Amino acid sequence: MRGAGFVVGGGLYAGDMLIGLMRPVESKTHTVQAEELDEIQDLLAAETPEGWQIASAPVAMAKKDTILTAEGTIVRRDGVQEIEADDMAALEAKVPDGYQLLSVRVA
Repeated sequence: MRGAGFVVGGGLYAGDMLIGLMRPVESKTHTVQAEELDEIQDLLAAETPEGWQIASAPVAMAKKDTILTAEGTIVRRDGVQEIEADDMAALEAKVPDGYQLLSVRVA
């Protein structure tokens, strides 16, 4: 993902430097099985490195079975970097593939 569809009015900030925050866009999926929801959460937490968060973990139970299965999706939330440019087009051009522009402010 490159830009996030930010709109900065044409000429409104003429001459001002724009500062953007960006971070990597990355996710992983882990499938875990347990008999209790607490165990599911513990297993997914063990698979979640520092700087990542559990985004979703739908749980299912097969018929005639007591084992719960969850497919947990974890997403990266670290690696935030600041970038600067003279205008919005230049700022968005500085966002590399695999990164997301989170916010933009005027310097």
